Amino acid sequence: MTRIVAGESAVPTRKRAVEAALAIGLVLLIAVGAIVASNISRNTEAQAAEPTPAAELKLGYFGNVTHAAALVGVKKGLLAEALGSTKLSTETFNAGPAAIEALNAGAIDAAYIGPNPAINSFAKSQGQSVRVIAGAAAGGAQLVVRPGINSAADLKGRTLATPQLGGTQDVALRAWLTKQGYKTNVDGSGDVAINPTDNAQTLKLFQDGKLDGAWLPEPWASRLVLQAGAKVLVDEKDLWDGAGTGKPGEFPTTILIVNQRFAADHPDTVRALLKGNADSVAWLNSAPADEKASVINSALQESAGAALPADVLARSLSNITFTLDPLAGSYPKLLQDGVDAGTTKKADINGLFDLRGLNQVTGGDKISAAGLGQD
Repeated sequence: MTRIVAGESAVPTRKRAVEAALAIGLVLLIAVGAIVASNISRNTEAQAAEPTPAAELKLGYFGNVTHAAALVGVKKGLLAEALGSTKLSTETFNAGPAAIEALNAGAIDAAYIGPNPAINSFAKSQGQSVRVIAGAAAGGAQLVVRPGINSAADLKGRTLATPQLGGTQDVALRAWLTKQGYKTNVDGSGDVAINPTDNAQTLKLFQDGKLDGAWLPEPWASRLVLQAGAKVLVDEKDLWDGAGTGKPGEFPTTILIVNQRFAADHPDTVRALLKGNADSVAWLNSAPADEKASVINSALQESAGAALPADVLARSLSNITFTLDPLAGSYPKLLQDGVDAGTTKKADINGLFDLRGLNQVTGGDKISAAGLGQD
């Protein structure tokens, strides 16, 4: 017989105690299971987030002699060999801003490019878009003009060209003209008209008498001089005194940049790319002149559609230094030049460089980020 008292359950006390214990046990079991599941989930996520080599690396570069590290690296297979199982895909561009657009849109992962478009991208994204990871070439840019133009004073009312608005040579020309007392505008108006023009079109327009000159990278400066009768008014190397770099006459023309997210997801692939770039630069600095010319011309034929005459290629190469140093100490001046030119806003470029992978690959004297990033 079970005794029932008013206000009490009819369930025996002992039975209630057992049920309560079972309920508590079930709650604890669920809690422990949740913790275990959570830990497994976190471990799985952590494993999934671990950096892995990329299946593919999409690389951009220009069909210019200043991009010989890319030309040689692709043609001789040095980049593909360094990347190993990662597939190398390439795309060629005429100038930096277009390459930056492709990189920011995810169409390419890394690019050989001039410094000013890299600065612009970094500044506009508040440091989230790209990192400079190596140098490739210094020098090799000139302002060439038609005969009869003998000084800056002769440029008023003239029409000049650059490869693309906001590109490295465009900024250099606009900044130099500003220092000469001229006003230029990005719409082409001003004391001197600047028309951003495809390099091949620049040569033709100059030959047709429709341009008075252009600030160009190699081989286009040499082509205008040797094939169209232009003369050098300004060799850009004369504008660089070595302040910030300790290398008078050297200024960054071609650097290697990478999309920041790609670098974070695939650091091993980025190091492999750096190894390929280092191999290409080493080859350019050691190969016999004839072999170097042959490989570069073959690569230009494939990427730009035409090889160069021997004299044009020789003059171009004599104006370029192939180096892994991106000359980070020059970037405050490059930034200010962009501000003066009206193509860049004042910005903090600290963090633009990540040279840790480069210094791991080279293993020699440390290449400095000049306080603008990690080295």
